[in-house]
Amino acid sequence: MRVKLPIRKINDYNTVAKEEVEELIELSKELKGLKVVHVNATSYGGGVAELLYTLVPLMNDLGLNASWEVLEAPNEFFNVTKKFHNAFQGADIDISDNEFKLFEKVNKDNAEKLNLDADIVIIHDPQPFFMPLFKDGKYIWRCHIDTSNPNFNVWNKITFKAADKYSKALFHLNEYVQEPFKQIAVEFPPSIDPLSDKNKQLSKKVIEEIALKYNIDLNRPIITVVARFDPWKDLKSAIDVYRILKEKVDIQLLIVSAMAKDDPEGWILFEDILRYAGTDPDIHFLTDLKGVGHIEVNAFQTISTVGLHTATKEGFGLVISEMLWKQNPVVARPVGGVKVQVIDGFNGFLRNDIKELADAIYEIITNESLRRQLGKNARKVVKEKFLTTSHLKRYLKVIKEVIS
Repeated sequence: MRVKLPIRKINDYNTVAKEEVEELIELSKELKGLKVVHVNATSYGGGVAELLYTLVPLMNDLGLNASWEVLEAPNEFFNVTKKFHNAFQGADIDISDNEFKLFEKVNKDNAEKLNLDADIVIIHDPQPFFMPLFKDGKYIWRCHIDTSNPNFNVWNKITFKAADKYSKALFHLNEYVQEPFKQIAVEFPPSIDPLSDKNKQLSKKVIEEIALKYNIDLNRPIITVVARFDPWKDLKSAIDVYRILKEKVDIQLLIVSAMAKDDPEGWILFEDILRYAGTDPDIHFLTDLKGVGHIEVNAFQTISTVGLHTATKEGFGLVISEMLWKQNPVVARPVGGVKVQVIDGFNGFLRNDIKELADAIYEIITNESLRRQLGKNARKVVKEKFLTTSHLKRYLKVIKEVIS
């Protein structure tokens, strides 16, 4: 299924990254008319979809012929690929022969059904990984997962079967690269869109209206976690951190999430986390089920005193950069891509233990001058490394290399 795309203009980014815009315009001159197709599992929910809603339209504005296709598959397929996702992150999971056959069949069906006639096809994550087996072309694999320590039984069974069909493999960090991709791997961090509804500057009136609608008190400190309901996000630890702090500070905890179509496990975990939180009125569950969209997420991050991220595994965690962009420090566990966004003591704190996480947040909440300095540094880090323009430049360079 082809995704309908919004219109994005590269010149709009002159307000935040003028030099990079000029580089992009120059770099794209040799790629005019080049047909590029992105393929992933869902058009809604999760970081990959958000990235593509910005990157694909901007590729078009730069003169490429870019499009985005989404897999058509039954729920059973997404149950299987969620197991792949967890196994790639190290979970001790077995994949049955029938599950493997379903994965292969859905990939074959989609290779025949989707419009993959292009100069370059960019495959995102494991769900469409086998498609090059059934359709000739030049392929790039974009892995958005922390594969630093995968379950090699599952990893090898999947990756070795189709790896030779790919010209390049893009990973968030070099430490995620495993065989059979070491010869074609590129370190490739993602980005946030500073002009999107989720990251643009909101008026004070809009922010206050959203806070009132969701019963959030702007006069008390706010800890915000933005994460999917996924076992690796460890949201129970976030609640534990809040409960430690609640004994000393009158705080609120916002748990902000979206229910992704390709993650059936998320609904089960959502119910589990709700039960764990109990009836505390200062723990707010803010999801798309309650009408939360990108503007609302923006408002919640903007009004936050501090961001919290308790994930035990994290491919990158763009929600970190989103929070930092709004000049708020982040306290997080030093995992995956989190540790290249949060610089300990500069724009937040990296801690492992629940009590240490709580202590770091307490220090930020009770030291206004520290909080301001961390927040100032926070935006600076994102501007230098993790904006859309930097990400798009990396894509154009890789595409140019594969084509030539």
